[in-house]
Amino acid sequence: MRTIAALRYAFAGWKLILRNKREGLEQFQLSAAGLFTAIVLFYAVVFLVVMLASMQMGVPTPESFIEIFFIQTIWLAALLIGVWSTRFAVSGPIWRPDIYVPGVYALIFYLFVGTVVTMISPALMPILWLGLAYMLYALGRVGAGFQRGVSAAFAILTVVLLVGVPQTLYMLAASTLSAV
Repeated sequence: MRTIAALRYAFAGWKLILRNKREGLEQFQLSAAGLFTAIVLFYAVVFLVVMLASMQMGVPTPESFIEIFFIQTIWLAALLIGVWSTRFAVSGPIWRPDIYVPGVYALIFYLFVGTVVTMISPALMPILWLGLAYMLYALGRVGAGFQRGVSAAFAILTVVLLVGVPQTLYMLAASTLSAV
């Protein structure tokens, strides 16, 4: 029951954040416990998405499950690196639950909607990337109080990491397998 409530509050919070209202942050549990809840929900959605995708592609092997969860963990790391890099550039505290907690819920949204969009038409993914970039831009403005340029840099850096790192890993894995 708390899971549904957390998702409902996250949705309400994101609606306000996208309207540039700081009150949206009040909808999230901005603490280590709130971050833990968001990460658990993230991995639950990863599991559900894998099950959804397995209807089209077949059930993955246990090794594939581990690889999928590892790649999704890279998404969490990309968010962390994006925040750290931005904070390093403009100086400020590294531990920012007002960025991390809503950011993980943005990744949950991106993961779920991205899976559905990929099943319909993979050519629509760049539109989803633009949507995620706008969400991260708004999060930088509202959650961290970044200026417009810094928020844009944070959003671009994080989306490039989110999209580029897994793509690079897929290409490296494919080239390694073809070399064997």
